[in-house]
Amino acid sequence: MPLQGSCHCGKTRFEVTEAPTEVTRCTCSICSKRGGLWAYYTPEQFRLLTPLEDVATYRWNTGMVAHHFCATCGCTTYGESPSWVDFKPDFDHPKISINARLLDEFDLDAVPVTVIDGKNLW
Repeated sequence: MPLQGSCHCGKTRFEVTEAPTEVTRCTCSICSKRGGLWAYYTPEQFRLLTPLEDVATYRWNTGMVAHHFCATCGCTTYGESPSWVDFKPDFDHPKISINARLLDEFDLDAVPVTVIDGKNLW
């Protein structure tokens, strides 16, 4: 069953095909400051319900990851990146990470949180 999410002001909305079974908390500089809890999907499992021009994007360092956020309220919403295999980017298998904190009517406390030491890995 699809699940929808939105930023604080509701201008950025998205949908995923299913609820996450786990989420990730990354300790890298941007994730720790933005505070997202990430659930991962394939591009086919994600649908942006908002016009793309209403979404702002930030790329840092290599520019490989697109960090999207609401241009109005500033909430971190989703990201686009390659998959990673043996610490190498796999551009043939992109992934979408959604900020699971934004999911509507979803009990985030019911799923386990895995911590990734992004501060020291990249």
